[in-house]
Amino acid sequence: MNESLSLNARLYEQVALIRRTEEVIAEIYPSDKIKSPVHLAIGQEYICAAVIEHLKASDYACGTYRGHGVYLAKGGSLNSMMAELYGKSTGCAKGRAGSMHLVESQHGVIGMSAVVGTGIPVAVGYALAIKQKKTTDVVVVFMGDGATEEGCFSESINFAALHKLPILFVCENNQLAIHEPIDKRWATPHITQRVSTYGIPTKQFSKPDIFAIHEYVGEQIKQMRQGAGPCFIECFTHRWSEHVGPNEDYDQGYRSLEAAEPWRKNDVLITLGETLAPALRDSIDTKIETKIQEAVNFAEQSPFPDPKELYDYVYAK
Repeated sequence: MNESLSLNARLYEQVALIRRTEEVIAEIYPSDKIKSPVHLAIGQEYICAAVIEHLKASDYACGTYRGHGVYLAKGGSLNSMMAELYGKSTGCAKGRAGSMHLVESQHGVIGMSAVVGTGIPVAVGYALAIKQKKTTDVVVVFMGDGATEEGCFSESINFAALHKLPILFVCENNQLAIHEPIDKRWATPHITQRVSTYGIPTKQFSKPDIFAIHEYVGEQIKQMRQGAGPCFIECFTHRWSEHVGPNEDYDQGYRSLEAAEPWRKNDVLITLGETLAPALRDSIDTKIETKIQEAVNFAEQSPFPDPKELYDYVYAK
């Protein structure tokens, strides 16, 4: 991320990088060059961009199986990510993990998991370690609304609250657990109402306001670094793509295109871009396209893992 740019430009650059990367992934996917399922977050990128903009290099972030944006926003290598999707040995997990298990320890990207909710207790463990080491680092863990229905979510929130751990819980609430709407799963659509009973600060963002999220998170992380303990934010959003795969699925009957229109009309990428001078926006877009093409070339030219290395990197050393 170019720190010399204004906040608007930095956020635009981050959202645009994630958006265009996933659009290119969707274009490539039917060719079968990508060797793992892909869960795209097109339309949701502004959340991780707003939050992670506040993190230092020594801080940590943990995403979900829909985690390309978290990985990139935290500084993960696009070349390594693309190679991982291709199953190549130069991937961030040596071609063994694919899209759902991205990791890059040197940039503070905690290994992601395909099992719903399981990144939450791992992230809390990182936060506990930070507190024991008495540093000012923080952890951010992302989850979907479906993950809040897992037992480990409640256990993790309670443990973090009890021990005042430096962790921000971010719920990207697209109101769907795969194909099941939240109003068929809960009597209340407001997850913050449940979480507030654990005695930690909560905040709900019902609209795609990247600046409101950025401002609130900045203040909360500042307080965390001073020992204030955890916080939970719930960001309502909309997943443009199908649950898994490169396409849209508004014809499947579980959601309507009409309900999506307000979100598409308020696309953060467009509204952010409109705040920039056209020349600057074009310059950023050109740089992003070049970066993505270089990553695709890197992935396609990289070798597959040697079968003799099948059991390497399976266990920690």
